[in-house]
Amino acid sequence: MDWDHIIVGAGSAGCVMAKRLADSGRKVLVLEAGGRDNYHWVHIPVGYLYCIGNPRTDWMFRTAEEPGLNGRSLLYPRGKLLGGCSSINGMLYLRGQAADYDGWRQMGLIGWGWEDVLPLFRKSEDYVDGASELHGEGGEWRVENQRLHWQVLDDWMNAAKQWGLPETRDFNTGDNEGVGYFRVNQRKGWRINTAKAFLRTATGPRLKVETHAHTRQLLIEAGRVVGVEYEQNGQVKTARCGGEVVLSAGAVGSPQILQLSGVGPGALLQRHGIDVVRDQPEVGANLQDHLQLRCAWRLEGAKTLNTLANSLWGKAKIGLEYALRRTGPMAMSPSQLGAFSRSSDRVETADLEYHVQPLTLEAFGQPLHDFPGLTASVCNLRPESRGTVEITSPEPKAAPKIAPNYLSTEGDRAVALASIRQSREIMAQAAMSKYTPQEIKPGPEYQSDEEVAKAAGDVGTTIFHPTCTIRMGMDEAAPLDERLRFRGLPGLRVVDASVMPKITSGNTNSPTIMIAEKAAEMMLADVKV
Repeated sequence: MDWDHIIVGAGSAGCVMAKRLADSGRKVLVLEAGGRDNYHWVHIPVGYLYCIGNPRTDWMFRTAEEPGLNGRSLLYPRGKLLGGCSSINGMLYLRGQAADYDGWRQMGLIGWGWEDVLPLFRKSEDYVDGASELHGEGGEWRVENQRLHWQVLDDWMNAAKQWGLPETRDFNTGDNEGVGYFRVNQRKGWRINTAKAFLRTATGPRLKVETHAHTRQLLIEAGRVVGVEYEQNGQVKTARCGGEVVLSAGAVGSPQILQLSGVGPGALLQRHGIDVVRDQPEVGANLQDHLQLRCAWRLEGAKTLNTLANSLWGKAKIGLEYALRRTGPMAMSPSQLGAFSRSSDRVETADLEYHVQPLTLEAFGQPLHDFPGLTASVCNLRPESRGTVEITSPEPKAAPKIAPNYLSTEGDRAVALASIRQSREIMAQAAMSKYTPQEIKPGPEYQSDEEVAKAAGDVGTTIFHPTCTIRMGMDEAAPLDERLRFRGLPGLRVVDASVMPKITSGNTNSPTIMIAEKAAEMMLADVKV
């Protein structure tokens, strides 16, 4: 066997795994289907605008036409380069809630409670305010304050406080209810991705990283995973390992690779002429994602990015500020101000998340409006809707069918109604009155339950958090056990956002890094045994 471990995917989880295993003396091969992260827009924070929807850095997936979104199909970005989605995402550092992980523990997943995972978050963290009981210092994953200021965001924060939310400086204490500015994964105005933070700081002498290495299938012999078949530069190659193959291709890529390897829903595989190695109906099932509703207002007399970036002088000023100080709009994440709230009094912990931006536009990738505007997107953190990821062909490079099934339950539709109405209530507070806000999305004409429900389908869009498609669980139906080993298929673990049994109540990138930290510890412990 050539390697101790083969890691498929150098994304948020794969880079962490590679460093931890290689630094411990293991011989590790990393196969990344995308390219290197040497595109300049990857490292400039505002560059997400040029990376999402760009075939150089994005797999360019789309969802199926979604009934809950009035038949619309959405762009479904996934990172196609070293660092994976951490190279194109919003850079927000959020862990979720203590109740998320305690809920996993209540499912019987020993070792996954909040007190268990908090040390793992701290392990990789380099927190701007230094070490504490909640935060770490000196780790690879840098967390900083944002390097910009907008008065209109301060005013929205005051409106949220008038509505009833407390102000908070830290959304990562285990209880994230409140309003405040997000912390970001940046260093001095540059994006930090997992390739820079982990992969390029690995010291193990026996680590090899192959890019443009597209995995075709797992090699399975006598019921055990022993390696990977992949295509690189037009050649089909194989790599074999004596330890374990680690699937870290993400909540879309990992189930796709398993299904191409004959592991997944038997009927689906047979339909595409693939021999069934293991009939596992839940591979690609249970897809959970955060759907955001883009609520937006036209303002009067406000300084926002719309007016600043719609002139040559404004653009020059933005560029000069970033060049000289690494501050301002080019250093900003897609969302600067955040809030976590409850959709009703019946909810025990925050189930809504706001991403507030000093800008408006018709849709992502389109030009900014030529008037001052503010967007307050709000998403349901604990969706009931469940979707699927399924191959569409035995051809490894064919895009899978992604069907999130948004707003397919009565509960999700009720939360959507509450979300839009709550966002309107916040905008109606005195702190925003000086701007004479005029609602442009969804629009004041939507008032009845039926009208607001239709509006939710019109303005809803993904916030790019697919999870749970190869869930861990104590029940035999779950593809993975609590140590992320694939049931009935030795030699294989899955380590990425697909392993979550339930989606976390916040952005999913840093929880994925935590999962990789835990997986590496478990794997190294197993090696010692």
